[in-house]
Amino acid sequence: MSAEDLEKYETEMELTLYREYRDVVGIFKYVVETDRRFYLCNQVDVKARTEAGDVFFEVSMTDAWVWDMYRPARFAKNVKVLTFKDVNVEELNKSDFEPPKA
Repeated sequence: MSAEDLEKYETEMELTLYREYRDVVGIFKYVVETDRRFYLCNQVDVKARTEAGDVFFEVSMTDAWVWDMYRPARFAKNVKVLTFKDVNVEELNKSDFEPPKA
């Protein structure tokens, strides 16, 4: 497989992922961003934890969709993330659910 073929494949995968996101965003209430992933979910809980003087975040999500083009199943019933980096949680408004027209 040439570099050009690989780039074309990845571009097609990203487009497929975006289309899936566009189709499912309306069924979720929250957007969660961590340093490694982007999630859509219907319930989220973020807790700051301290261990040995270090602070980290424990993020628990229910009914989640994961933005990851290499993941064969992007829907997950429960997700737990532990991270030392920032976590961003946004509640989606109904007006945010209007995806661009294809």
